[in-house]
Amino acid sequence: MKKVTELAAELALPLAEAAGCTLWDVEYVREGGTWYLRVLLDAAEGVSINQCEAVSRPLSDALDQADPVEGSYVLEVGSAGAERALKKPEHFAQCMGQEIDVKLYRAREGSKLFTGTLTGYQAGQVTITMADGQTMTVDKKEIAQVRLHLTF
Repeated sequence: MKKVTELAAELALPLAEAAGCTLWDVEYVREGGTWYLRVLLDAAEGVSINQCEAVSRPLSDALDQADPVEGSYVLEVGSAGAERALKKPEHFAQCMGQEIDVKLYRAREGSKLFTGTLTGYQAGQVTITMADGQTMTVDKKEIAQVRLHLTF
């Protein structure tokens, strides 16, 4: 049996493409006692509310028909956002050369958070180059989270 996220991604992918978007990620998480099925979209010019709606309505119907989730959940369809999480190899490939924040499970050199330019991703190894020119390579299993860095 497929995982909820896999089935939702299969159903959402053609809907996202028809709406002019790419499917960035699908999450199924519990927050505050409520389950959320989140479908995150991306588009070069940004994701509009109309694009989210164009995916949400037919996806909701398709999920009702497939019925992959026992119990109730909230379906959310939205933009992956400016500070999107990088999880899959294709995310790292698409964001190569951009500034990212890497949060570690355990401190390294006295810190758990590092910001730098994504300069490599291979076999689960994330390489960033910091502002001072030093590079750091971290194994994916040591990483709690990787997000695009947002500068104001």
